[in-house]
This record gives sequence, structure tokens and C-alpha cells, in this order.
Amino acid sequence: MTYPTVLTIAGSDSGGGAGIQADIKAISATGGYAASAITAITVQNTLGVEEVFPIPPKVIASQIDAVLSDIGACAIKIGMLHSAQVIEAVCDMLQKHHVKNIVLDPVMVSTSGHRLIEESAVCSLQELLIPMASIITPNIPEAEILLGQRITTCSQLPQAAEALSLGGKVSVLMKAGHLDDENLIDYFYNAQTHTITPLPSLRINTQNTHGTGCTLSSALASYLAQGLDLTSAAKAAKSYISKAIAAGAKYQIGHGHGPVCHFFEKN
Repeated sequence: MTYPTVLTIAGSDSGGGAGIQADIKAISATGGYAASAITAITVQNTLGVEEVFPIPPKVIASQIDAVLSDIGACAIKIGMLHSAQVIEAVCDMLQKHHVKNIVLDPVMVSTSGHRLIEESAVCSLQELLIPMASIITPNIPEAEILLGQRITTCSQLPQAAEALSLGGKVSVLMKAGHLDDENLIDYFYNAQTHTITPLPSLRINTQNTHGTGCTLSSALASYLAQGLDLTSAAKAAKSYISKAIAAGAKYQIGHGHGPVCHFFEKN
């Protein structure tokens, strides 16, 4: 017997709602086995990020090597990579181990508005890491940075997803959560079939949305690790995050943006 293993490469959230902590919860809740490589230690809670302490690139690379050389990974989830040097170190390790099913959440700004990536790292992300990914999962602010243009309406999302696909080479799950629409429609561009799939959901009135991007991308990696195809994994991950937000909507943890309920099926 073997587990569907997922390696998450991301920062640590001391508040437990996002980052590595959210990744491990989401992967576990959706049936995967989570291993981790921590890229930074953040000092944060539901009110925001106070400080970020980067892990040296060599240590990040060693964590990845330790996991992949022994446990392996059926899928990789990548979150916060704060510098160009870290991105280069991660890329080198992923190439060394010939990994597949790479889900990249291009984390740049926290829910509270704290910038989590150096300016020089954006170019490295675009030139080195995005071309290696199977799927990227940008929200609207992240897509605006990557595309260099404003996105203000839902009708722009399919075009934005295709524009981010590097000419149809990388699948894109374009998230709509930053729009004000009552009916939210994420769009998934499948680079293998060159098709766009709308993923609709109703907006849930809650401030407990901390870590939604981390949770969605980790669930997506978990479903890929279990053998689902790209579009099926995207649909399953969207369903999971929608249910997790709904289940956690009325809880109160801290005084700011609380987490989703990752283990809603056990409550």
C-alpha cells in the first residue's frame, strides 16, 4: 500500500490559517499524505503579517532533496518563494528529481496586504518556475502583476487565464474572489485540451477567508496525486474550498481574517 504523497514548498504561518499549516490540513483532509519544505517563517496572526524570516536557499533545497530522494511525491504544491535565489534553488531541485504535477500558487501579497515577495523574484517566477508548472492558481492581484494589466470584470478572466498559459503550455486556474460579484466564477484553462471550464460558486458572507488560496492549490495537488485528470482535479478542489469556506464562516478565531474549516467532513 502506498499514500498519494504531496510535497508542499511554502512559508510557515504561525497563526495556522495559511501557508504550510493550511497546506498540510488541506492535503490531509482530501486524502493525501503531506510532506513539507519550509521557505520562510512568518510572524503573523489573523490581523496580518508582522515579520518574515527567510530560510536560506541551501536549506530549502536540502529539505526538498531529503523528501524527494526518500519519500518521493506524486504532486508538488509551491507557495511562498520570497526571492530570486530561492526560486532558482527550488527549480534546480525539481529538475534534479524530474517531478511532475507541479501546482504553483504565485503568492505575492497576503490577505492583509503585506508584500511577501521581492520585486526581483517576479521575473524569476515568470522565466523559471511558471514554465515548469503543470497548473498555476493566481488570484486577480497576482494575475495583474504577472500580466501587467488591470482586471476589473469577470468577463476578463477567461482571456487572462489563456494569456497566463505561456501559449497553451501551462494550465491556469484563474480565481475570481477579489471581484465584488455575488456569483463568483473561477475559470480553469486546461493546457492539455485547450479548453476553458467555468467553476461557479455563490459568495459566502464571512471574513474567514485567510488561507483560501493555499488551501485550494493544496487540494488541487492532492487530487492530482490521487490520479484525477487536470479538469476533474480543478473541479474537486473548487468544490472542497467552497465547502470549507461555508463550514468555517461562523467560527471566530482571532480578531481579523479567520481560517476556513479544512476538516468540515469530520465536524
